[in-house]
Amino acid sequence: MRTGGVPVVVDLTDDCADFVRGEGDGLLHVFVPHATAGIAIIETGSGSDEDLLAQIDALLPRDDRWRHRHGSPGHGRDHVLPAFVPPHASIPVLEGYLQLGTWQRICLVDTNTDNHQRHVRFSFLAG
Repeated sequence: MRTGGVPVVVDLTDDCADFVRGEGDGLLHVFVPHATAGIAIIETGSGSDEDLLAQIDALLPRDDRWRHRHGSPGHGRDHVLPAFVPPHASIPVLEGYLQLGTWQRICLVDTNTDNHQRHVRFSFLAG
Protein backbone atom coordinates (compact mmCIF):
# COMPACT_ATOMS: atom_id res chain seq x y z
CA MET A 1 0.00 0.00 0.00
CA ARG A 2 1.31 3.44 -0.92
CA THR A 3 0.38 6.13 1.63
CA GLY A 4 2.06 9.24 0.22
CA GLY A 5 4.14 11.94 1.86
CA VAL A 6 1.61 13.28 4.39
CA PRO A 7 0.15 11.77 7.58
CA VAL A 8 -2.92 9.70 6.68
CA VAL A 9 -5.68 7.48 7.98
CA VAL A 10 -6.43 4.82 5.36
CA ASP A 11 -9.66 2.84 5.64
CA LEU A 12 -8.94 -0.89 5.24
CA THR A 13 -12.41 -2.16 6.16
CA ASP A 14 -13.51 -3.20 2.68
CA ASP A 15 -10.24 -5.08 2.11
CA CYS A 16 -10.70 -6.80 5.48
CA ALA A 17 -14.30 -7.74 4.65
CA ASP A 18 -13.19 -9.21 1.31
CA PHE A 19 -10.48 -11.22 3.06
CA VAL A 20 -12.87 -12.92 5.53
CA ARG A 21 -15.87 -13.35 3.22
CA GLY A 22 -16.82 -17.03 3.17
CA GLU A 23 -14.45 -17.97 6.00
CA GLY A 24 -17.07 -18.78 8.68
CA ASP A 25 -16.49 -17.93 12.35
CA GLY A 26 -13.19 -16.80 13.79
CA LEU A 27 -10.92 -13.81 14.28
CA LEU A 28 -9.35 -11.49 11.75
CA HIS A 29 -5.97 -10.21 12.88
CA VAL A 30 -4.66 -7.08 11.13
CA PHE A 31 -0.97 -6.26 11.58
CA VAL A 32 1.30 -3.59 10.14
CA PRO A 33 4.98 -4.65 10.34
CA HIS A 34 6.40 -1.15 10.67
CA ALA A 35 7.86 0.76 13.63
CA THR A 36 6.10 3.96 12.59
CA ALA A 37 2.48 3.04 11.83
CA GLY A 38 -0.54 1.63 13.61
CA ILE A 39 -4.02 0.16 13.24
CA ALA A 40 -7.03 1.98 14.68
CA ILE A 41 -10.71 1.11 14.78
CA ILE A 42 -12.52 4.42 14.47
CA GLU A 43 -15.34 6.15 12.63
CA THR A 44 -14.22 7.75 9.38
CA GLY A 45 -15.71 10.22 6.95
CA SER A 46 -17.25 12.47 9.60
CA GLY A 47 -14.04 14.18 10.66
CA SER A 48 -12.84 11.61 13.19
CA ASP A 49 -9.90 10.60 11.01
CA GLU A 50 -8.76 14.23 10.76
CA ASP A 51 -9.38 14.67 14.50
CA LEU A 52 -7.17 11.65 15.20
CA LEU A 53 -4.31 13.09 13.14
CA ALA A 54 -4.73 16.49 14.83
CA GLN A 55 -4.57 14.91 18.29
CA ILE A 56 -1.50 12.88 17.33
CA ASP A 57 0.13 16.18 16.29
CA ALA A 58 -0.90 17.77 19.60
CA LEU A 59 0.31 14.83 21.70
CA LEU A 60 3.37 13.99 19.60
CA PRO A 61 4.51 17.22 17.89
CA ARG A 62 6.74 16.99 14.84
CA ASP A 63 9.62 19.07 16.22
CA ASP A 64 13.20 18.66 17.45
CA ARG A 65 12.41 17.29 20.96
CA TRP A 66 12.92 13.66 19.92
CA ARG A 67 16.17 11.76 20.59
CA HIS A 68 15.52 9.53 17.58
CA ARG A 69 16.77 11.94 14.92
CA HIS A 70 17.29 10.19 11.58
CA GLY A 71 14.97 11.14 8.73
CA SER A 72 12.98 14.32 8.37
CA PRO A 73 12.74 16.78 11.29
CA GLY A 74 10.49 15.40 14.02
CA HIS A 75 10.56 11.85 12.63
CA GLY A 76 11.27 10.54 16.14
CA ARG A 77 7.60 11.06 16.99
CA ASP A 78 6.66 8.53 14.30
CA HIS A 79 8.62 5.90 16.24
CA VAL A 80 6.59 6.67 19.38
CA LEU A 81 3.23 6.45 17.57
CA PRO A 82 2.78 2.64 17.92
CA ALA A 83 2.75 3.02 21.71
CA PHE A 84 -0.48 5.03 21.28
CA VAL A 85 -1.89 3.49 18.09
CA PRO A 86 -0.82 -0.17 18.23
CA PRO A 87 0.37 -1.97 15.10
CA HIS A 88 -2.40 -4.56 15.35
CA ALA A 89 -6.10 -5.22 15.87
CA SER A 90 -8.23 -8.37 16.13
CA ILE A 91 -11.83 -8.35 14.96
CA PRO A 92 -14.44 -11.08 15.52
CA VAL A 93 -15.90 -12.69 12.40
CA LEU A 94 -19.23 -14.55 12.31
CA GLU A 95 -20.33 -16.47 9.23
CA GLY A 96 -17.72 -14.64 7.14
CA TYR A 97 -18.72 -11.13 8.24
CA LEU A 98 -16.77 -8.64 10.36
CA GLN A 99 -18.53 -7.96 13.65
CA LEU A 100 -17.90 -4.23 13.77
CA GLY A 101 -20.18 -1.64 15.30
CA THR A 102 -22.27 0.54 12.99
CA TRP A 103 -19.66 3.27 12.55
CA GLN A 104 -16.46 1.30 13.24
CA ARG A 105 -13.88 1.12 10.46
CA ILE A 106 -10.48 -0.60 10.46
CA CYS A 107 -7.78 1.93 9.55
CA LEU A 108 -4.07 2.18 8.94
CA VAL A 109 -2.63 5.24 10.68
CA ASP A 110 0.61 6.41 9.08
CA THR A 111 2.31 9.63 10.20
CA ASN A 112 5.70 8.77 8.69
CA THR A 113 6.29 11.07 5.75
CA ASP A 114 9.68 9.45 5.00
CA ASN A 115 8.35 5.97 4.13
CA HIS A 116 5.49 5.94 1.63
CA GLN A 117 5.30 2.17 1.15
CA ARG A 118 3.40 0.17 3.80
CA HIS A 119 2.54 -3.49 4.19
CA VAL A 120 -0.55 -4.67 6.02
CA ARG A 121 -0.92 -8.34 6.91
CA PHE A 122 -4.26 -10.08 7.38
CA SER A 123 -4.53 -13.42 9.19
CA PHE A 124 -7.68 -15.42 9.83
CA LEU A 125 -7.94 -17.76 12.78
CA ALA A 126 -10.90 -20.10 12.31
CA GLY A 127 -12.98 -20.68 15.40
